[in-house]
Amino acid sequence: MFKKRIGEDPHANNESTGAASGCPDIWELNDGNFAVIGIRKTKELSGILPETASCGWDEEIVVLPRKLLVNARNFIPNE
Repeated sequence: MFKKRIGEDPHANNESTGAASGCPDIWELNDGNFAVIGIRKTKELSGILPETASCGWDEEIVVLPRKLLVNARNFIPNE
């Protein structure tokens, strides 16, 4: 199911990512979709979402460290 990590290993060079298990991450799945492991912030952020955004009962708002997403940029497929 998990095809490949998008970006570099967030734990490379013994780096810490700040989450409880230290694991915010981005993965491409075999079906072409992406899985995001982030810090759960639904309770804190759902009440202040912009008018054009929503979070369904089966969804979570997760936060990724900026460095993780910026470093993943060049690994995200164009198609």
